[in-house]
Amino acid sequence: NIMSNKFEPLKASDDNGDDDITNKNHQKAEKEALTPISIPQGEHRLQYSYWLWFSRRSPGKQASVQNYDQNLKLIGKFASVEQFWALYSHLARPSDLQSHSDFHLFKIGIKPMWEDEANQRGGKWIVRLRKGLASRCWENLVLAMLGEQFMVGEEICGAVVSIRYQEDIISVWNKTASDTSTTARIRDTLRRVLNLPPNTILEYKTHNDKLRDKKNT
Repeated sequence: NIMSNKFEPLKASDDNGDDDITNKNHQKAEKEALTPISIPQGEHRLQYSYWLWFSRRSPGKQASVQNYDQNLKLIGKFASVEQFWALYSHLARPSDLQSHSDFHLFKIGIKPMWEDEANQRGGKWIVRLRKGLASRCWENLVLAMLGEQFMVGEEICGAVVSIRYQEDIISVWNKTASDTSTTARIRDTLRRVLNLPPNTILEYKTHNDKLRDKKNT
């Protein structure tokens, strides 16, 4: 598995090293992540540039915004079809990942956290998948997103695939939770591109609920 070497550095994030150094490295990585991507002549530019993040949570560890942020590792970024395939072909498929692992594919500048400004007033469609479907569904979703099949302008922020113990979860994040015609269009496109069985339940959650829950705890 090509990815096993690539993911070695990610496993090191579980130890509690010097937090200041971790924070500095994190900020440096984020600054580098925002530098514009050059596209070689002849490559096919995508409508948006994207970055791909990976996170893995240790089961049983208390989740907090800070350690969630620290857990996010930038795998790569791309702005053309060719750059996407070069990155994607070296990645492990979601179904091969350990439990509690996530891939987050977002437009550059939008962090895969609901606290991010672009996400705060938004929400996400959630699709719960039985085991064995995540890799195919994720690929279909990513290609639909990069190919602008959702037809909702700038509303799409990104997508996440979450590998869990008994099921896997795919979600699509959008900017404006209150825009019901947009959220309905995203739902219908999702159902079509994932080729979901008619009885599959799709659930919409606003990130606002998360913020409210946090205030009430």
